[in-house]
Amino acid sequence: MALPLAERIATVARRHPENPALFWQGRPVSYRDLLAMARTAEKSIAALRIPEGNPVAVVAAKSPETIAVLLACMHTARPVLVPAADVTGKPLDGLLAETGALVLPDPRALTAGTAGPAVAGKPAESRVPEGTALILTTSGSASFPKAVPLPAAAIGAFVEWAAATFRIRAGTCVLSYAPLNFDLSLFDVWTTLSHGGQVALVAQDRAAHPGHLRTLLRQCPVHVVQGVPMLFQLLAAAEGHPGGDEFTSVAEVLVTGDSLSPAGLAALPGLFPRARLHNVYGCTETNDTFVHAMDPAGDIGRYGTVPIGRPVEGVAADIVTDDGTVLEGPGHGELIVSSPFQTSGYLDPAQRAKSFVGHPDGVTPGPYYRTGDLVTRHPDGALTLEGRSDFIVKIHGICINTAAVESALRSHPEVADAVVFALPDERTGRRLHAVVHRAAGSMLNSLRLREHVAPELPRAGIPSGIEFVDAPLPRTATGKIDRRTVANSL
Repeated sequence: MALPLAERIATVARRHPENPALFWQGRPVSYRDLLAMARTAEKSIAALRIPEGNPVAVVAAKSPETIAVLLACMHTARPVLVPAADVTGKPLDGLLAETGALVLPDPRALTAGTAGPAVAGKPAESRVPEGTALILTTSGSASFPKAVPLPAAAIGAFVEWAAATFRIRAGTCVLSYAPLNFDLSLFDVWTTLSHGGQVALVAQDRAAHPGHLRTLLRQCPVHVVQGVPMLFQLLAAAEGHPGGDEFTSVAEVLVTGDSLSPAGLAALPGLFPRARLHNVYGCTETNDTFVHAMDPAGDIGRYGTVPIGRPVEGVAADIVTDDGTVLEGPGHGELIVSSPFQTSGYLDPAQRAKSFVGHPDGVTPGPYYRTGDLVTRHPDGALTLEGRSDFIVKIHGICINTAAVESALRSHPEVADAVVFALPDERTGRRLHAVVHRAAGSMLNSLRLREHVAPELPRAGIPSGIEFVDAPLPRTATGKIDRRTVANSL
């Protein structure tokens, strides 16, 4: 039986105490120092006298101290909620009420042994399943974030698979770009530490600055880079500076979290000349479930986009058509997935029943997670993403996928980004409205942009309103467009 994650990391620390575990703000943090901080945090949390088994919440930006506190909670088998560091107000209140978690003091105080006696809130009845280690959260890009409890066993299975697949071992340095509430941290941080590697931490408040990334990678050359497409755009900007050879040490590149544009795909071989390139598909609820070895030249020619790949070992997946049957052969439908890495389900029974379902045949063991992602299976078996079921709207009686409209808008060379909404309309019921971030110096107008997308879209799919902005669209901490913030500004 494999050791629990926290014990695996403690074993690495005992065997190789001086090895670097983290790289933070220009200096390494050894496994000895990380374990010492975690043990101090354990004592600090024990002094708070929180009822045994009651979940706690760590609301803090990524740092060695934050990682040590999470490690302390996992070592004592206490479920720990990890919201986005900047979540406040109703979204945070909702997560705390949903989980019954109590907010811990600042990680710096916990790891220094100076934390006060109080925590925010009062103990509440917890609905967190037994055996839960981490409670991550969804991005909240279109609604309030949901709590996603991950069993210790599922995390353990994932880190074993990930380390073997992407060659994580002692001495491997992995870039940690994503925030700790994002499921990418299970690979960047926890897989790396449990296998004796080093985690190069990107400061969250400087994650959008190419200069910070360039400096970090010069100080601490990394071997593995995982991130959303926005990260690779920033790395491309960093590489454009004189002396930009920071990426030649990279051996593995994982693109995940969102669709990669053709231009972004084409740039990868030049950025990472010695790396294997992977497109990784998954979500917070299931973690990574599909992997595709990218062929930048061939993928676009064959499929028009990058396939999500094929299920990893142990993952079962099917495509369900509109009539509820399982697709056999080429075609379109919603992807459903069952994974050894997946959550035990949402804490709200209604949400859980809607998203975690039995297999349509009524026989195949489950549960299966309804991803909400619409995919196409090509004649050779490759799967490509086409959008989301919750982005399907009716305009003039015609079903329109707003993700496809966004993709068409982004294909214009003077469009840096775009987001599309279906807004109420007194005359037609609904109309499409696009918010478009123009490239620097562009004078693109709505007429030219509509002419560009017309050959790709049905007439009802051409936005009747196009609003141009010259500033980047707001994004969540996980790098996705913050649709709620954009919608509130309309």
